[in-house]
Amino acid sequence: MEPAHNTDAPHEGKATEGPESSQYDIVCVGFGPAALAIAIAMHERGFSSKNVLFLERQTEFGWHTGMLLPGTKMQISFMKDLATMRNPQSHFTFVNYLHKHNRLANFINLSTHTPFREEFNDYMKWCAGHFTDRVRYGQEVLGVSPGKTSSSGNAVDCFWINARDVRSGDVQRFCAKHVIVANGGEFSIPDGLQNPDFSDRIIHSSQYLKNVPQRFQNDNAEYRFAVVGGGQSAVEISEDLQSRYPKSRVSLIFRDSALRPSDDSPFVNEIFDPTSVDEFYSLDENNRKQSLKKNKATNYSVVRLPLIEGIYEKIYRQRLLKPDPRDWTLSLLHNSEVTGAKVAELGNALNLKLKDTITGEAKLTTQAYDLVVVATGYQRRPFAGILKDVKPLLLSGSEESGYQVQRNYRLLFRPGSVVRDAAIWLQGSCETSHGISDTLLSILAVRADELVDSINASRKPVEHKARL
Repeated sequence: MEPAHNTDAPHEGKATEGPESSQYDIVCVGFGPAALAIAIAMHERGFSSKNVLFLERQTEFGWHTGMLLPGTKMQISFMKDLATMRNPQSHFTFVNYLHKHNRLANFINLSTHTPFREEFNDYMKWCAGHFTDRVRYGQEVLGVSPGKTSSSGNAVDCFWINARDVRSGDVQRFCAKHVIVANGGEFSIPDGLQNPDFSDRIIHSSQYLKNVPQRFQNDNAEYRFAVVGGGQSAVEISEDLQSRYPKSRVSLIFRDSALRPSDDSPFVNEIFDPTSVDEFYSLDENNRKQSLKKNKATNYSVVRLPLIEGIYEKIYRQRLLKPDPRDWTLSLLHNSEVTGAKVAELGNALNLKLKDTITGEAKLTTQAYDLVVVATGYQRRPFAGILKDVKPLLLSGSEESGYQVQRNYRLLFRPGSVVRDAAIWLQGSCETSHGISDTLLSILAVRADELVDSINASRKPVEHKARL
């Protein structure tokens, strides 16, 4: 699923409230990889599709479609698909997908564990195609609010989910005892670039393929691009721009002193094993922070080493053939934090305001850019967006997150505020409590099983021991 750009959008359109068709046992917000893994687990454990609904803002299934750059590969093994780690015999494994599409032998001959991203997206679309009866696409969830279906007691016993049809604008309400929030993150864009006057010249990396090829159609033009960020996506985009537009000028702007390699060595990779979640969850808040900081080099602001080596070689050749840096087609602006933008004196391009991360010195780029691509990731703030109406019910949590969530991803409410068999689960917003793998693909299959267990447990009545 593509992340929502603005979860605080106004409730436009006419609200409609259907009868029984709008009442479900389980409603899941979002239908990206995490929700798809849950749908698979539910299917294989015999959940009735009549009582389960997935609401997805996109009009069809797609996984980071704006970043499916030609030739780019996955950074994890294909065995960390949507089912294998939970059930290797599942119909929904990547291997079975290859078999069904008559490519299994060919893939084996590649001698690789990392498929092309385009292929992995196709695999997930194939899986999603099995669940069209329980997914409503084109539905942007506006908010989840507490509700009551009975007059007895003061505790909340259900939740209302408001969703807007992206085509018609109509708003419909759905009622559910169990809500799963798996809607991904919002674009993280530096404050200085959030000026609406620049919206046509600044895009997030997730919009790259949906925007750039259509807007910049002259392959031989001398376009000027800035890419902000020092991670894998930023470097891949800078490479793709140079490939598409050989005469263009590309500036890669990042805060660190150098591009850092990702650490995917075997022992370090164990932090992405499903069992590592137990260990991380058992830590106190301070040790959790230290663990996340220590393991940052596995996922954040890092680049695969072969790609870094290719960039370095390209910079070296430029120095060899074009001694004057003003003639380079690729420039690296390190120790540079983007703090704002200014319309250039000539034309419609943007000069960027930069701050030196070491000296604090401010400066304006001499180069003016036709487009700025921001590859600075995502932020996950569910209680500033769709869950803000349930925030008053929360049991206060850590300083970092502000809420508490159980090991099984079930959100904790104040005692007596919500009945036992009504609940909300978070998927992909629990990095501070469940570890660095929470927003990634690695544990989705196993996590889906844990969530299904938790939903089943919430339905069972509490057993009371007889008094002696």
